[in-house]
Order: sequence, then C-alpha cells, then structure tokens
Amino acid sequence: MGTKLLTYEKKDTWIDALCGVTKLVFFLCWSITSMMTYDTRILALMLVLSLIIFKVSKTRWDQVGTVFKFILFFLCINVIAIFLFSPNQGSIIYGSSTPIFTLTSRYVVTIEQLFYELNIILKYFTIVPSVFIFIVTTNPSEFAASLNRIGISYNIGYSISLALRYIPDVQDDFRKIKNAQMARGIEMSDKGKFMDRIKHTAAIIFPLVFTSMGRIDTISNAMELRGFGKHKKRTWYMARKLQRNDYIVLIVSILFMVVALGITYADGSRFYNPFL
Repeated sequence: MGTKLLTYEKKDTWIDALCGVTKLVFFLCWSITSMMTYDTRILALMLVLSLIIFKVSKTRWDQVGTVFKFILFFLCINVIAIFLFSPNQGSIIYGSSTPIFTLTSRYVVTIEQLFYELNIILKYFTIVPSVFIFIVTTNPSEFAASLNRIGISYNIGYSISLALRYIPDVQDDFRKIKNAQMARGIEMSDKGKFMDRIKHTAAIIFPLVFTSMGRIDTISNAMELRGFGKHKKRTWYMARKLQRNDYIVLIVSILFMVVALGITYADGSRFYNPFL
C-alpha cells in the first residue's frame, strides 16, 4: 500500500489532544505573522519553533517527505524567478547596494538581494511545517464539529471534513492508476528520467480528476437522500470542548502574533534592515 501522505494519524501527543479550533487559530496566527513580517529575527525564531513543534508532534518524515520535496523544488524556482525578474529588489527595499559579483550588466548579485531572498526562504520554512502538523494531527470529523461550535455553518465544516478525509482515498486512486500505467510499460519509478517521470505523472491527473468527480457525485447523492442541510443545526458525535491546554495555546498564539507584528512595524516598515 505504501505510506499515505498528509493523512491524519492519531498519536499520543499533547498537540493531538488539542481541539481542532485551537489548531486552526494557531495556524492562522502563525501564517498571518509569517506572511506579514520580513523581520529576519522573527522569521528565524519562528523557524526554530516550527522545527521544535514538528518534532514534538511526532510527524513522520514519510508522511510529508514527498510533498516537502515538491515544495522545495518550487521554492527553488521561485527564488530564481525573483532574481531574474527583480534582480535589484533587495537594493530597492534596503536602500543600499553591496555588489558581490557581476553576471551581466543587469544581473549583479548583491548582499541586499541575497538577504531579501533569504527572508523569502524563511517564510516558506516557517509556514510549511505548520501546514503539515495541522493536517496530520487534526481529526477531520472533530475539526468540523469544532468549526460549527464557533459559529461556522456546519455545511462548510462538513465540506472541509470531507476534503481532509478523502485525501487518503485520492492517494489510493493515484497509486492504482500509477501501477496500471507501469504495468503497461510506462516507466514512473526512480529509475526513469526526471522530466519523463514528471510528464507521465502529469498524465495521471485527468483520470484521477474523473475518478474523484465520480466519488463526489456518489457522496452528494447519499447526503441528499439523507436530507443533509435541511435543518439549521445538527449534532456532532466528535464534538469536543476547549480544555486548559487549548486556552493556553490560544492565548500564546494570539499574543505571539501581536508582539511579533508590533516589533515588525515598530519603525514603520515590515522589513528589518541591517544595512542602515
């Protein structure tokens, strides 16, 4: 069967014991802080905390490793694209230019540009672990019930729950289609060329989409037959109340965001400038 990526797996950790709403608020506060700030000191602290929390959550590398490699690949493309299209962005932001070496008259590598792109990389590495932790430690049904408790429509909560619950099923469909392709002689293993593997993998998307659409139709019909959405409220088997640790995490998450953004904008700019 192989390991399923980004799939909820119950573990005996204090992070798993937290309510789904608590994890959502933490994730939102963490993401907002990371997106808003360009203060390298805050981003570096967030990176360290992300790695610690990732370790404490006992998230296995085989659950997220493949996805992380794809993210790393696109990160490299993004960093290169920034330099190609805006080679002087760092100098414009920090108000100085310290050349290291020259590629062409247009492309001059400066310390300021490298520092700016370092911040971009830090942003990715602070958000990605929190996304992984949120998905693999949150029970979809319990999360939907938690969303409903804070006033979000149970239709929306149930939709999110279904999306999270069917990640493993989509992965199973992907493996079945992949195995069928390999049985026909199409090389998709690590032995094949990288670009050929990408091309062959991309070809799986269309049958995977059609398979998923068939599942969506089946689920929709089943829910409609059971009268889903008729009433304004519903009961939840997996509903949970906020506990002491939930309140602690909520308070700490909000305070961290407020303090971090306060430090970021203390001088009127969200960019930390060590070149002044």
